[in-house]
Amino acid sequence: MESIGGDDAQPIIKNEVIYVCPEGSDERLKGEVLRVEGNTAVAQVFEDTRGIRIGDPVDQSGRMLSVKLGPGLLGQVYDGLQNPLEQIANRYGFFLKRGAHVDALDTTQQWSFAPGVSHGSRLVAGDVVGTVQEGRYEHRIMVPFDFRGQWELDWIQEGNVSVDQPIAAIRNTDGNERELTLAQEWPVRVPLPERLLADRLCERQYPTVPLITQQRLIDTFFPIARGGTGCIPGPFGAGKTVLQNLISKFSAVDIVIVVACGERAGEVVETITEFPHLKDPHTGGSLMDRTVIICNTSSMPVSAREASIYTGITIGEYYRQMGQNVLMLADSTSRWAQAIREISGRMEEIPGEEAFPAYLDSAIRGVYERAGIIASGDGRNGSLTIIGTVSPAGGNFEEPVTQSTLATVKTFLGLSADRAYKRFYPAVDPLLSWTRYSEQLAGWYDHEIEAGWTKRVAEILELLKEGDAVLQMMQVTGEEGVTLEDFVTYHRALFVDMVYLQQDAFDEVDSATRMDRQREMFNRVHTLVTEEGRFDDKDAVREHFTRLTGLVKNLNYTRRDSPGFKELIEQIERLAESVRAPVPGSEEAAKA
Repeated sequence: MESIGGDDAQPIIKNEVIYVCPEGSDERLKGEVLRVEGNTAVAQVFEDTRGIRIGDPVDQSGRMLSVKLGPGLLGQVYDGLQNPLEQIANRYGFFLKRGAHVDALDTTQQWSFAPGVSHGSRLVAGDVVGTVQEGRYEHRIMVPFDFRGQWELDWIQEGNVSVDQPIAAIRNTDGNERELTLAQEWPVRVPLPERLLADRLCERQYPTVPLITQQRLIDTFFPIARGGTGCIPGPFGAGKTVLQNLISKFSAVDIVIVVACGERAGEVVETITEFPHLKDPHTGGSLMDRTVIICNTSSMPVSAREASIYTGITIGEYYRQMGQNVLMLADSTSRWAQAIREISGRMEEIPGEEAFPAYLDSAIRGVYERAGIIASGDGRNGSLTIIGTVSPAGGNFEEPVTQSTLATVKTFLGLSADRAYKRFYPAVDPLLSWTRYSEQLAGWYDHEIEAGWTKRVAEILELLKEGDAVLQMMQVTGEEGVTLEDFVTYHRALFVDMVYLQQDAFDEVDSATRMDRQREMFNRVHTLVTEEGRFDDKDAVREHFTRLTGLVKNLNYTRRDSPGFKELIEQIERLAESVRAPVPGSEEAAKA
C-alpha cells in the first residue's frame, strides 16, 4: 500500500493495524503493516483477499495489533486475533464471514466492581484500583500499563458496570485527566511488563520452585521451573497433544492458556469439546473455568496463525501481572515457524536454512523470553511458564526450529517414536531429555521433598544409562554375551522404566501422582534397584523382575485408602526379601 500524502496524512507505522476497504463492498478487512519503505508499506491481510484491487482505499487505525484485556477472558475460545469464535458462529454461522467483527469481551455483561483505593490516592501504572469477581478468581483492575509518571485519583465509583463504562478518573501532575474502565488494550508484540520494568515498578525474580505437573517423569527427573520454559519435540503420533493435555489438567497453576497454533481442525475441535466437560482436579469445577483457548487451525489464514502465539502470551502476561501463576501451552511452534517462513517468502526476504528467515532464532527467543516471574511493588508475585511442542518432520531434531528452540528453553522433553511404538507412555526418552533447572531447584527438592533427593535421582538416571548400554550389547551378542551382573543391571533399568517412568493417562489413579506419593514411590523403587540381590542364573533374574514389575504396576493403579494397597506393599517386600543379599557380618552372611 502507498500513502497518498496530504496535510493531514497519517504516518505509516510498522505493526500498525490497517483495514482494506474493497470498492463496492462494506467489508473492512483487517491487516497488519510488516515493513515500511518511505511512503510505501508492505502489509499482511488476515482474511481472504479475493476481490481486492489496486486503488482500493486503506484505513489506518494508528494502533498496533492489540488484544483487549479485562474480565470475561476466562472460558473463552478465540482465534489468533482474539475474535470470540462462539459469538461469531452464533451471529454469522459456522462459516466465518469475511470482515466480520465481534467484541473480544462481552460489552453487555455487568460486573460488580469493588474499589480498592479512595479519592486522592497516588497511583502509578500497574497499581490495583479495585476488583471484580471472575468466576472463582478475584480479577484485579489495574491502572493501564502504558501510563507514565504518577497519577492522583480524582473519583471512583462502586457498582455494576460493563467493561467499557468508566469506573474512575485519574489526573497527572500536568493536569491531564484520564478515565479508567474495567478493560484496557495492549499490543501483542510488546512484552506487557516492559515499561513497568524500565520504570522500576516491578522486577523479575529468579525461579526457584518447580512447576508440579503430577507427571512422575517430569517432576522427578526433568522438572520445569514455575516461570520457566520447556519444549516437547517429537514425531507425529508420539503423544505430544496427550502429554500437553495432562500437563494443562494437573499442573499446579491458576490459569491455563492453550494456543492451538496451526493444528489440524480435528484435534482442535476435540480440545474445545472436551475441556468444558473435564473436571478440574484442583477445584472440582469445569476445566474451562480457568482456561483460555486461542484456536488457529491449519485451515485458517497463515498470517493470523503467526499472531496467535503473541495473543496467548499477552493474555498470560496480563494474568501474571495480577499475581496469578499462568501456564501457556503452544501446539505447535513448528507450524508457527512455518507461517513466519511463508510470510518471509512473500516479502522476498533472503532465506536461511530450509528457507526459514535468518531471524528465526531471535523470533523463537523473543517468544520464550516473555516467560518468567514478576514481583510488583504491592507484594503481588505472578509467574508465566511457557511450554511449546515442536513437530520436526520425520522426528529430525537437527532441523532449524528444533535447534533454535533447544538453544532457548531450559527443559527438553524429547519424545521417541520407538518408545511410542512400544506403547511406553509418556514417550519421553530419558536418555535424550535434559533439564537445566536441576541446580536451581535442588534446594527446593532437598528441603520440601527429602534431603538427598537430587543425588538419588542422579543415581537412577545413571542406572538407566548403564541399562541401555547393556541392552545395546545384548542386541549384538545376545544374553549369553553379557555377565549375570550386567543382566541384573539391565533388568533393574527396565523395571524403573516400566513402573516409574511410564504412566497411564487413562487410569483414574495413575494419570496424576502427587509429590508425596511420588516421594514414596521413588524411594521404594530406589531401594529395590540399589540393594544387592542374589540370583542363581539369568532365568531367576528375569522371573523376579517380571513378578516385581507386575506388583508395583498394580500398586500404581491402587488408591492409598483401598484395602489392597497395604497388601501389595507386603507382597513387594516379601518378594524383595527373597532375593536380598545378606548384610556383611550378619549370621546369614556367615552361613553363606
